[in-house]
Amino acid sequence: MPESSAPIAIFTIGTQGDIRPCVALGVGLQRAGYPVRIVTSDNFEGMVRAAGLAFRPLTANFQTLLDANRDIVEQGLDMRAMARMSRQFYSEWATRWAAEGLAAAEGAGLLIGVANSTLLAKAVAEARNIPFVGAQLQPLTPSRHMPPLVLVGGRKLPPALNMAAYNVLRLLVWYVMKPAINDIVRPQLGLPTYPWYGPYFHNQQHRVLYGFSEHVVPRPADWPDTAQITGYWFLDQPEWRAPDALHAFIDAGPKPVYIGFGSMVSTDAEQFTAIVRQAVRRSGQRAVLATGWGGLEGEEGVHDEQIFFTRSAPHDWLFPRMAAAVHHGGAGTTAAAVRAGIPSVIMPFYGDQPFWARCLQREDVAPPALDRKQLSEEALANAIHSAMQEPMRRAATTLGERVRAEDGVGSALRCLQAWGYLAPIADEPAIEPLRNVG
Repeated sequence: MPESSAPIAIFTIGTQGDIRPCVALGVGLQRAGYPVRIVTSDNFEGMVRAAGLAFRPLTANFQTLLDANRDIVEQGLDMRAMARMSRQFYSEWATRWAAEGLAAAEGAGLLIGVANSTLLAKAVAEARNIPFVGAQLQPLTPSRHMPPLVLVGGRKLPPALNMAAYNVLRLLVWYVMKPAINDIVRPQLGLPTYPWYGPYFHNQQHRVLYGFSEHVVPRPADWPDTAQITGYWFLDQPEWRAPDALHAFIDAGPKPVYIGFGSMVSTDAEQFTAIVRQAVRRSGQRAVLATGWGGLEGEEGVHDEQIFFTRSAPHDWLFPRMAAAVHHGGAGTTAAAVRAGIPSVIMPFYGDQPFWARCLQREDVAPPALDRKQLSEEALANAIHSAMQEPMRRAATTLGERVRAEDGVGSALRCLQAWGYLAPIADEPAIEPLRNVG
């Protein structure tokens, strides 16, 4: 068991919705007495340090990548195109990963690898004989009862086909990561390479923490004890203060609808924004439009009686003041809308977003997802109208209450302690046994 004074290094790459939950987990672990360092791209250094955590750099800046290649989003739901492009940029980034990973892991007592950084963190842990745990914000452990989210977006399949689909997904992920991991990282670390089919068919899989709620994704009955759903990991910003103009707009009438697409970008933000604005006018609702990384176009603070533009605002502050949220369906934004107890209207761009759209539709807290490429003002206005109806609002309120009652970070901490990865802190209360923890 690692010493409690040895740092925990959390490896994570992606957009803001990927990084924030990991920082939240790190904050919770550090508050419990375990020092934490976050290993991620330089565009999130400010967020990490503002949370009081140590930062270690990792070459993988998705913001720069998307800014320079906005057409990536246009192909986001084309799995073959995304696999081909991802394979290329991961290979380019990976030339520096082994050295950066070793530096980040120096003196660490536990490495946590999240999503696409998992195989890097696992390799560094293997090279330095450091304990390793995986973490995910989406369900990826194979199940006969739940289809893989990326391949079928949450559609039902027969049990046997579910397992076959997971095998296809494993091979697809390995196709993307193989040049980075097998051709670059593992040789640089002096490790043997994986066989042609990759590491995912091994009988001994590592333990995984899942940072989402069982009320949104029920735990499959056939998941092993090594996979634990903890609840969401939220990074709140209670010290944030809204601009006076935004405050005044929100207070000037009925709760507005939030419309924003976070870290997504658009090849024609002006036209996309025009459709969104026309839909808002047609719906009769008031709206706060968040431009984010460039999915929408508008100047900070510009507003009239019906629409207010902002670049961004913390979801923990903004969403409880909204009537509904129109968004891309990213894991982080979906979690924030669910916790706030408001309905969603989801317009997927790529990746896991169609899956989350189906999850919320199944829980009756969102209408069917919209096709972004075929978006019309009428379709968006009608979806907003559906989200504002009382049955959907009641369902969203109930789901929000259930999610707010969870303690995702605390549950993750208890899992790590019960698994023997974290030494007890002096004078710490006894850890209660966990359900299904092996």
